[in-house]
Order: sequence, then C-alpha cells, then structure tokens
Amino acid sequence: MAVTLLEFEKPLLELENKIAELRKFSQEKGIDLSREIATMEEKARQLSQEIYTNLTPWQKVQIARHPQRPTTLDYINLIFDDFIELHGDRNFADDAALVGGIALLEGRPVTVLGHQKGRDTRENIARNFGMPHPEGYRKAIRLMEQAQRFKRPIITFIDTPGAFCGIGAEERGQGEAIARALYAMAGLSVPLLAVVIGEGGSGGALALGLGNKVYMLEYSVYSVISPEGFAAILWKDGSQAPRAAETMKLTAQDLLQLGVIDGIIPEPLAGAHRDHEFTASKVKEQLLQGLQELAGQTGEQLMEQRYQRFRRIGSFQEG
Repeated sequence: MAVTLLEFEKPLLELENKIAELRKFSQEKGIDLSREIATMEEKARQLSQEIYTNLTPWQKVQIARHPQRPTTLDYINLIFDDFIELHGDRNFADDAALVGGIALLEGRPVTVLGHQKGRDTRENIARNFGMPHPEGYRKAIRLMEQAQRFKRPIITFIDTPGAFCGIGAEERGQGEAIARALYAMAGLSVPLLAVVIGEGGSGGALALGLGNKVYMLEYSVYSVISPEGFAAILWKDGSQAPRAAETMKLTAQDLLQLGVIDGIIPEPLAGAHRDHEFTASKVKEQLLQGLQELAGQTGEQLMEQRYQRFRRIGSFQEG
C-alpha cells in the first residue's frame, strides 16, 4: 500500500525520487555513481531529521490523523495473543466504532478496549469514523465490569475525533453514557492503562482515559476539542486550525510537561504509519512496564492512586 503523503513531506519525497532515478540511471548505463548517491542519501537523512524533529503542533495533528496509522485492532493483533472480541451493550446494539474483548498479554489475561477507525471510506463509514454511539460506551462499561469481576487488568486505546453527536446518539443518552463510563472507571479496583494512539478528542476520548497510567504515542494529540472546532468558536474561522493547535497545548510533549500524561511512547521518525511492528513493540514495552509499576497494589490503593493522579492535574492560586 502506498503511503499517503502529507504536504510538509513533499520536499523529502522529491529528493528520494531523485535518488531513485539516479540509482536506476547508474544501473542502466553501468556508470558508478555511488559517491553521488551516498551524498544525496545523507542529504535526505538530514532533511528527514530536520523535518520530523521540528514538527509544528498542526503537523503532529496531521500525523495523528494519518489514514495508514495503526488502529486499535492493529495493536491488538501485534501485541496480544488469543484475542476474543465481545460484542454488544446488552441493551440496544453493537457499536463497531468501539471494539473490545479478552486477550493474553505475555500469558496474562487482560481486557482490551479501543476506538476503531477504518482504513478507507467504506471501512470508516462502517466504523463511523471511530466516533462511538452511546451503545459503544455502554459496551465498554459492560466489559470493564466484567474485567472487575474476574480481576483482569484493563488496557484502552484512544483514537477518536470525539463521541458521535448525531440526533440518535443524543436521544439514546450520549452524555449520560460517557458520564457512566467515567464513573465506572473511577471505581475500578483493577489496573487500568490508557494509551492515546492517534487523535484523542473531547469526552469521547476521556470516556476510555481515566487510567492509573495514561500514555501517548509521540505524534498523537489529546484535547478537549479539535483545532478546527476551537478556531471556529474562538475566531469564527475554521481555517485558523494551525493557529489553534499552537495555542491548545495538545501534543504529547506539552501534556507530559503539564502532568496530564505519564509517559511518551516513541514512534519511528516519520510516524507510526511507517512501521507498525516497531511502534507496537514500544507500546507493548510500556504496557508491561506500567503493569509492573502497579503490581502489588490493592484495589483500594489503585482507586486512590487513580483519584490522586487526576486531582494533581492543573494548578490554581488562592487570592
């Protein structure tokens, strides 16, 4: 599958194409151009380093939304063994925008949940572009309560623009479903690890994010609203999204500094979509480390740690 190219990556692609043309010419004509090719490859390496180590917040938003970025099901297949997907909220329907089930992590039973986007238009329509309905969050609550009964750790993958805001979703209690999910997570006596793997948007993301440990992939974003929505509200101009992204402090680096997350998981230089296996291996390492750090805590201690973790976020001054 050809990798979708982002606008800021075009200079690098042009240089890579020139290298490929020069290599082809060298082979066809039997001319030794290895020195020239090596020089251009070094220039491409330097350009790549320059681009991806100086990304703006808006460029990171674009990478977080990349259509070939690994999804929840990709990580489940690469990290866990014997995954069994469980369906339905036992009330209304099954929501394909939120997947969950039971799996083994290095032989240990865990419950895995996550938002699921599609890879193309057809899949995205089927998955509602990763925006769950109330029944999706009620399915998540059901699986969390099941994990609690069987004392299984819970791992959530966050990747959604936000909860679906259609009329049907509102009629079925979208806000109440998200609130109940937060309430359920607050009372869990098992470890809960949350990982933002792409776009963490609004309450739809937070509904899976009340973890004892919260991590973000290096180029993921996490915010109360999309940059486009922020710009439309504040400046009445959605095209100001790049400016909004600068203001919102939505990158993993900003949120680690603010104490919103506990760690940043590294990605390949050009983003997780360039190497799914490498990224999944780093996510797995962080999950195993997080579970090890929480090992030995009682249910009451886990609840208290989770409570204190979120109480520490933010700051205030007394007048």
